[in-house]
Amino acid sequence: MTEFGKFLLARRGGIRPADVGLPAGTGTRRTPGLRREELAALAGVSIDYYVRLERGKETRPSPSVVEALADALRLTEEERGFLRELAARAARRAPAPRPLPSRRVRPTVRQLLETLRPNPAYVVSRTYDLLAANPGGLRLLHGIADWPEPQRNTVRYTFLHPAARELWTDWEQKAKGCVAQLRAIAGTDPDAPDLASLVGELIVKSPDFNRLWERYEVRTIGDGKKTLRHPEVGTMTLSHEGLSLNRAQGQRLVVYMAPPGSPDHDAMTLLDLAASGASGDSGDGETAPVAPSRGVPSRIDAPGAK
Repeated sequence: MTEFGKFLLARRGGIRPADVGLPAGTGTRRTPGLRREELAALAGVSIDYYVRLERGKETRPSPSVVEALADALRLTEEERGFLRELAARAARRAPAPRPLPSRRVRPTVRQLLETLRPNPAYVVSRTYDLLAANPGGLRLLHGIADWPEPQRNTVRYTFLHPAARELWTDWEQKAKGCVAQLRAIAGTDPDAPDLASLVGELIVKSPDFNRLWERYEVRTIGDGKKTLRHPEVGTMTLSHEGLSLNRAQGQRLVVYMAPPGSPDHDAMTLLDLAASGASGDSGDGETAPVAPSRGVPSRIDAPGAK
């Protein structure tokens, strides 16, 4: 079965007949979602042709068939793009392997990280390896500094670090977003060694990742808002932006923000101060390494706080 067929199978299983205007019928359905013949009818193709598509025996669907399947499956624009890419990839020969992206972060980007303080900020690779961070950015991901630098990855952290489930108040949504973003990468570069290594590790080590990976949900990185329950500064709600860096082979700058003067901004500032003290920040414009988070008080009170 091709990735195109696996995607169709997964998304077909996630749609109820009522979602697409079909009667549920009586009795127990053996299929958890739409039957093959139901999806084929909705897309306007024969059941035999659809079965060949799903099983990978037909690898050259026309653009009109791909769009009809996308309509029938109620796909979002991002998911439609993913399906188109899977269809195109199934029809062509495997491309030559590309070299791994560079992990080097430009000095000017490191200076930018410092300039953004007290806003927590960090740079990630396209597969979310943590490449650089200002003190608050590293401290924000509570406990990730306990891992060796090559192991620090925000998706790995979400699924494998015990602190992550306490940090993200909406952990399930955060986890879904992580997997959907990796799925988007897999649609364009499925054989990339960095992606294959990370996904393979998480499938083996995390049943939750394996469960979400099989859903074939697709999403690209963007902005948003997260509520974090941080053991050092308490609960805070921060907006975040993910910005692509020019000439950096997929690297992105992630910045967290809160309205100035708000309790969330105060907590964010206290986190930066705590991180600076733990790292021995010299203020020289470089991103200093941050020590592991053990031994820091569970809550830092602002001057004059009661």
